[in-house]
Amino acid sequence: QVQLVESGGGLVQAGGSLSLSCVASGRTFNPYAMAWFRQAPGKERELVAAITWLGGNPLYADSVKGRSTISRDSAKNAMYLQMNALKLEDSAVYYCASEDFPVRAYHYTDFGSWGQGTQVTVSS
Repeated sequence: QVQLVESGGGLVQAGGSLSLSCVASGRTFNPYAMAWFRQAPGKERELVAAITWLGGNPLYADSVKGRSTISRDSAKNAMYLQMNALKLEDSAVYYCASEDFPVRAYHYTDFGSWGQGTQVTVSS
């Protein structure tokens, strides 16, 4: 069983930036992909960004493309998300997720391991 722990959330002003981190521990960690999802009240959990572990290939949701960067450090079993030009609609609980098997649709149901989530609140 892998444990995922997120950090870096908090209160940020609109237009500002934040960095999220996710560190994995437990069994040998070699996922197919890791991802950041977010969930706002009353909404479905949605993909923010994902990255393949071996090749480091990123994937971004249209809503964050161009203002976000996802990265990973395999030596540290860690994944990061840098978000800039934050908007009010970026407010949500952000979750780190990983999946050992090939992911097709990058829907939240495709991922088997989850962190506890970290709150990001963007204020005006």
